[in-house]
Amino acid sequence: MNRKYLMLVALLVTLFQLSASAQDQEDESSRGFDKSKLFFGGTFGLGFGSNQTLVNVSPQVGYRFNRTLAAGAGVNFIYSSYRYRWSVPEYKENYGVAGLNVFGRIYPIDYLFLQLQPEANYSWGKFKFYDDREDQKLPGKIVPSLLGGAGAAIPAGNGAFLIMVQYDLLQNERSPYGNRAFYNFGYNFGF
Repeated sequence: MNRKYLMLVALLVTLFQLSASAQDQEDESSRGFDKSKLFFGGTFGLGFGSNQTLVNVSPQVGYRFNRTLAAGAGVNFIYSSYRYRWSVPEYKENYGVAGLNVFGRIYPIDYLFLQLQPEANYSWGKFKFYDDREDQKLPGKIVPSLLGGAGAAIPAGNGAFLIMVQYDLLQNERSPYGNRAFYNFGYNFGF
């Protein structure tokens, strides 16, 4: 079996064991839905340059079940464009991504967490050529991703600043995350 999948199974088993032990320690009086345990955040990013554009709006909502376990869901909207001015032929790539995600977080230590986030993203694109070639469209396709990572939630006001490093464990060729670890910085309201 592939080492990547063995690591994923080990991580899932660990997350399950930690959440089960946290549930055992939870008080009976704190059971039930508590809207004060909701938090809102996600990713908002803009990048502009003479040859490139990136827009990312990916809000999420989550629920903190107890000190060690949180989970939630969100939507992804990403647009990117890059113009290759010095290639022959000169061309421009445009990509769009829209999708859904769910995430689970384990806080083994206060303010530090491990996160696993499966996603299903619909991806499409187009290559525009600046010569007599006809533009090419990439067929729309659902692209799965599985983001694994770690981060810190630093309390601030009525929320927390988030610093995370994540990596797409599935490495699909059309993944919007590429083949390297990437960093997210953000803020969760209602931590």
